Amino acid sequence: MNDVVLRGGTPWGLGSPADILVSDGLITHVAPGIDAPGAREIDLSGNLVLPGLVESHCHLDKTLYGGPWVPHSADDTLAGRIGNDLRRRGELGVPSVERISALLETMTRFGTTHVRTHTDIDPEVGLRGVEAVREAASRSPADVQQVAFPQHGVLINPGTAELLEEALKSGVEAIGGLDPAGIDRDPVRHLDLIFGLAERYGAHVDIHLHDGGSLGVWELELIIERTRVLGLGGRVTVSHAYALDDAAAARLADGLAEAGVALATAAVYSFPVPPVKRLRAAGVTIACGHDGIRDLWGPYGKGDMLERAMHLAYRSTFRRDEDVELALEAATHGGARALGLTGYGLTPGNPADLVAVPATTPAQAVITHPPRTLVMKSGTPLHPTP
Repeated sequence: MNDVVLRGGTPWGLGSPADILVSDGLITHVAPGIDAPGAREIDLSGNLVLPGLVESHCHLDKTLYGGPWVPHSADDTLAGRIGNDLRRRGELGVPSVERISALLETMTRFGTTHVRTHTDIDPEVGLRGVEAVREAASRSPADVQQVAFPQHGVLINPGTAELLEEALKSGVEAIGGLDPAGIDRDPVRHLDLIFGLAERYGAHVDIHLHDGGSLGVWELELIIERTRVLGLGGRVTVSHAYALDDAAAARLADGLAEAGVALATAAVYSFPVPPVKRLRAAGVTIACGHDGIRDLWGPYGKGDMLERAMHLAYRSTFRRDEDVELALEAATHGGARALGLTGYGLTPGNPADLVAVPATTPAQAVITHPPRTLVMKSGTPLHPTP
């Protein structure tokens, strides 16, 4: 008998308390007063039950989490942070399987069940980051999806394109890009290369786009066009998208939605955040994540996606409950759509990936991001320790 009944919590979207029956790792029934003789029972009265949280944009391979404190040493420019990362990663033992494992353990205790991580690929590090993340992921209950990420450019860094292809051949699920104009100085060639690899290997695409203004808008148009022409809708994400202010969103929202291009934001520091409410109203998928967590790019982050959703809501100046809930949607269903997950959510037939928190509404869960009452992955309780 592998049945578990979660009693009396309020599943998000249902609006009233109900029991959740879990059998052999799957949600099989959601209703009040489920009769399940012999099943193990867990009382969730007074808790809101959410689907497992989705971390849609992080850099596990870079993390210093779980090691000694390292004072931040980069300047405030993108080029400065890239250079600092290159200079110091060897000295600090990056990438480290143990540190990645420590961070994944913390993430899962906070209720994250799915992670997309951008793993550095370049001639100096080769595929060591891919291998380190893969080893750490094998120790974690979370599902980890890697993006082969050219942090230091592709066209300007000879040998990187070949390594990106090797990463995809080895089973990496997605191909990344970085500022096709601002870093690689040739957006057409850059996007031809990245989308060509995605098409060849059936991979997802996730492109960092920090370029702002009309340059960034033009690059977004190029990405929309390629996604539509190649039929890659639902498999392309643009991360950061700093060019998408209100005016640009009004112009591009319908195109992003129709092409099936998702957006991932980290809402960090004072960097631009896409206008979530406007974009969601147009049907654009919005996901979110931490970006860096305790690494050479910045000292912040602890792996709690409810806290990250709070930052997204705060940076978006959301105050009404229904608006704050959009940030939670980005940390759950939006992330699931961006990652191409199937069988996600609190619906019978789906894996029992869920988290319970002592809150009455989704907005309260985001704003207070309270301690987790229960975290379950594929029907196995992870926190508290069984």
